[in-house]
Amino acid sequence: MTAALIADDEPLLAEDLRRRLLALWPALRMVAVCHNGIAALECLRAERPEIAFLDIRMPGLSGLEVAARLDYPCQVVFVTAYDQYAVAAFEQAAADYLLKPADDARLAKTVARLRRAVASPSGGERGQLARTLEKIGAHQTAGAADIERPAPLKWIRASAGGGVRLAPVEDVRCFQAADKYTTVLTASGELLIRTPIKELAAQLDAEIFWQVHRGAIVNVKFITAARRDEHGRLRLSLRDRPETIPVSRAYAHLFRQM
Repeated sequence: MTAALIADDEPLLAEDLRRRLLALWPALRMVAVCHNGIAALECLRAERPEIAFLDIRMPGLSGLEVAARLDYPCQVVFVTAYDQYAVAAFEQAAADYLLKPADDARLAKTVARLRRAVASPSGGERGQLARTLEKIGAHQTAGAADIERPAPLKWIRASAGGGVRLAPVEDVRCFQAADKYTTVLTASGELLIRTPIKELAAQLDAEIFWQVHRGAIVNVKFITAARRDEHGRLRLSLRDRPETIPVSRAYAHLFRQM
């Protein structure tokens, strides 16, 4: 029976990935779900599963560091929220990757590729992974100044009367598209800014702010409940806010365990 390990420091996403993987591949044996790189490496060395899903950014050791220290053939799938430099390298090499949150169609393709690889293993898997990691390192070193993601946005600046009001991003409950503006929902009220949702998504910390709809990004720290309305549509309740936020079908899988 094929065995796999998941390593991701976001428990909700790790559990969601585990559940959806087993739905697509019922015979897969999940040896562990780890939340830091050191635990993942120890479990990989002890259990030696054929497949490892490794988050790139984890405490202790990154997914790249864990993969580099593997001493046996293993199919590695890197999981990333926004490391575009790594994605570019993966696309040029053989290692697979998933962008968080992975949609069902993309995950199904990854599972199909893994099943083929496990059924017909090649002798060059370890060298192939080493070459991929080497390419990622070279890509990062050669163009780090150009490809490094800027620090996440810290403050929201919104016009207020004749001046400018500043609001800490960490206090924002939700961003919602509103015609040519974006509404910023906080505990104390609402602000309007001209930055579109798509542009905001690239500036926010993807581990804290999740896009749940084409026109909505929520701060996961303030989600208090995920419930279905009378029409069966999933809606989120946020701390200190009266309204509920709709979740589109593309993102509903993120909240199945809530």
